[in-house]
Amino acid sequence: MDIVIESVSINQHHTFSKPPQESINLIAGYGIEGDAHAGEFVQHLFLKKRNPTAPNLRQVHLIHAELLDELKGKGYPVQPGDLGENITVRGGDLAALATDTLLKVGESAVLRVTGTRDPCFQIDRFMEGVQELVTTRDEVGNVTGRCGVMTVVEAGGVVQPGDRVEIVLPPEPHTPLKLV
Repeated sequence: MDIVIESVSINQHHTFSKPPQESINLIAGYGIEGDAHAGEFVQHLFLKKRNPTAPNLRQVHLIHAELLDELKGKGYPVQPGDLGENITVRGGDLAALATDTLLKVGESAVLRVTGTRDPCFQIDRFMEGVQELVTTRDEVGNVTGRCGVMTVVEAGGVVQPGDRVEIVLPPEPHTPLKLV
């Protein structure tokens, strides 16, 4: 798979969308410098209320640009960063990755995939009707989502549009992604 970064976004505040940037700085074990979701412990406001000392498995959120294209085709003018993602990529099926897949990004950064994003109600607060389009269910009805993957930073570095992403699968057997 040839995966390329189209956009990078951060927001220092806990608001839904994240404005695009020229570059972002990934910090190992922490997340993205200047982003509200960076930290060793969970920063997602709902999850933080439940357990503030839980590890932060949602340091960096990646979404595939093809999803944004699909939403635009259905009349939803969604741009990179609008759904709260930090990195928008083109190419490859992020939802098909296994837990603990490594993503080598740019010159030196490495992200480890921890799970998929829960397609929560905030998506419809942003743009009504989108949540249903990004929510999928498995054979027994559990929400699986297709709203990108969550990662933690294993090795830091500056990342920018145009950087390539290399996928390194973990040893088999692979563990399917779950909501985090």
